[in-house]
Amino acid sequence: MEETKTKDKGKVKGEKMLRRNFIGGIVFVVVLLIVLSLSLKACTRHNKELAVPDFKTMSLADARHLAAKNDLRLEVVDSVYVKRLAHGAVYRQNPEAGAAVKKNRRILVTINSMTPQMTAVPNVVGYSLRQASAEIAGRGLTIGQLIYRTDMATNNVLEQRYKGRQIVPGSMVETESPIDLVLGLNPSDNITYVPYVVGYTAQLAANSINDNSLNVGQVKYDETVKDYRDSLAAVVYRQNPMPVVSTNEEGDASVVGTRGVVMGSKVDIYLTIDPDKVVSR
Repeated sequence: MEETKTKDKGKVKGEKMLRRNFIGGIVFVVVLLIVLSLSLKACTRHNKELAVPDFKTMSLADARHLAAKNDLRLEVVDSVYVKRLAHGAVYRQNPEAGAAVKKNRRILVTINSMTPQMTAVPNVVGYSLRQASAEIAGRGLTIGQLIYRTDMATNNVLEQRYKGRQIVPGSMVETESPIDLVLGLNPSDNITYVPYVVGYTAQLAANSINDNSLNVGQVKYDETVKDYRDSLAAVVYRQNPMPVVSTNEEGDASVVGTRGVVMGSKVDIYLTIDPDKVVSR
């Protein structure tokens, strides 16, 4: 009888120990899972992501400083040549601005080449203004100032200049450089008309103005244009002088007359990225 009681007590004691061990195991697993979860969150910085700044058009030194300030790493992976963008400035980035990333993430950037792209100046002496413009544009150059001098043939190229001096055909200059043209002007054939360039980008407006034997005067950007990319996207919202324009009830404008001006006169343009300022034709 006593032996049976002893066995029962031993059995109960064993069951209690088993239950304690089982509960202890569960508690240990739960604590372990909590610790692992907290560690994982700390390692991955869960819900603590950073917004990538916009590095585009910034100098490499400024971009690196901004990256370090935001606990990011900047790495240059390529370079391209982009006209009118400062040498060494950031052209492209990955991830893009605004993307959510973790601390110490690498931001891969492509910069504008430090070495400018060069091109040979063509010989356009004896060409008409229209022919010369096409040839110059085909070499990746731009038209600078149109300088008129009395001659029997209007818009015949008499000289080509670079930075105020005559330039020898074949000379190497940086692409996008302006080439000034000295043109003939017959006093009996010296009147042209002001084109309507509202809504045009600066480059398209300049092309249209030059095609009409006129020079681009002041180029002014309003307060909405803050950087290089804005300047490329900006369009003309006002020009001076302005063709005679009529506006209908919907606010659309159309040219109903033109202004005759002497060839070589200047046209000032004012640009914006605010569409509400631009009156369409």
